Amino acid sequence: MSTLTYPEVGATRIGPLPDGYNHLHHRAAIGRGRTAFETAGTAVTEWRAHRGAGAGLDASAARAAAGVTVEVSAGIGPLRVAAPCEIVWTAYEKDRTGFGYGTLRGHPECGEESFVVELADDGTVWFTVTAFSRPACWYTRLAGPLVPVAQRWYARRLTAVLRRAAVSAA
Repeated sequence: MSTLTYPEVGATRIGPLPDGYNHLHHRAAIGRGRTAFETAGTAVTEWRAHRGAGAGLDASAARAAAGVTVEVSAGIGPLRVAAPCEIVWTAYEKDRTGFGYGTLRGHPECGEESFVVELADDGTVWFTVTAFSRPACWYTRLAGPLVPVAQRWYARRLTAVLRRAAVSAA
């Protein structure tokens, strides 16, 4: 059984984000229409967005569901950093699809991050990344302000992957 490393489980779904963490909120339009929404939602919940953004990803299931464990990794060879997480909530709704995962022991950060695709009333498809995190090991403490910069960069990479998927689906 896994143990999450923070007490505010689910805060990326229901808010507000807890104090004492760095916060990330990235939202971008990625396409238009139900087909683009469904394509992007599937890409998020079946790990294709993460893999397409260049992350290594090993999951205990083919699709996001509460309790599924995921190890996201980045880097090369001995410089590869693994980040074990567990899915803490999912949304498979008519106009909203996504999930939130929380950090497990061994993750370089402590906190939660969510990835959500939404279809607005006007047909715009939005992708939102919401996170709260703080360093959990010496090297992320040492990296200081570079970690939030890297998180924003990764959110933009995910957005670009989903935008390409949504446009090709339209």
